[in-house]
Amino acid sequence: MTMSVSAGAARDTAAYGGFVDAAGGVAAIVLAVVGLAGVKPEMMVAIATIVFGVALLVEGGAMLSEYVRIVFPSGSGAAAMENFGGVGLSAHFLVGAGGIVLGILALIGIASVTLTSIAVIAFGAAMVLSSNSVWQLHELKRMAMLPIEGQPVSGSAILANEMASESAGALSLAGLAAIVLGILAVVGMHSVVLTLAALIALGATLVMTGGSLSATVVGFMRPADQR
Repeated sequence: MTMSVSAGAARDTAAYGGFVDAAGGVAAIVLAVVGLAGVKPEMMVAIATIVFGVALLVEGGAMLSEYVRIVFPSGSGAAAMENFGGVGLSAHFLVGAGGIVLGILALIGIASVTLTSIAVIAFGAAMVLSSNSVWQLHELKRMAMLPIEGQPVSGSAILANEMASESAGALSLAGLAAIVLGILAVVGMHSVVLTLAALIALGATLVMTGGSLSATVVGFMRPADQR
């Protein structure tokens, strides 16, 4: 009974974490657009950096919660560690925390342009490193369910599969784009504009990733968790 409640709580944490993560991406996009419109751009880029860092931490926590629930299932001693996305999750936590610190320093006026540009480069690198984490999470859930269910794949599972596949590719592309834009911003080429543009791209990708994570969690719930 306790194990079932714990599994359900872990599932809810991952699902809600995906929604919160997507909301953080939307907030980062809105702040970046406001900055591009000319409303205190340096302040907006600093706040957007902080918001994105928090969203990255939330995503890392949500994915870690779901990974742990699958790798160490309740009532089973088996652990499928070969596909565990440890590097990507570590990048989420470390870069998210670092981005928050850099954003706060930029907000109080300490080398704002340079620090936010560096934060964008770090965000892009984290996206590239974790590009396969959502896909691996989907695969782990699918492999965990097939021996139990032995039934045809449902429509929600197919949708989750497509979202996971597309989000992995989008993470890589957005991460590489953010790294390039961040480097150009560091060397002084329209720094604030390029940093805001990178945050818009990263925020949009985070919305897709958060939706994919929630779809994966909701679309592949085990019957034991639904009781």
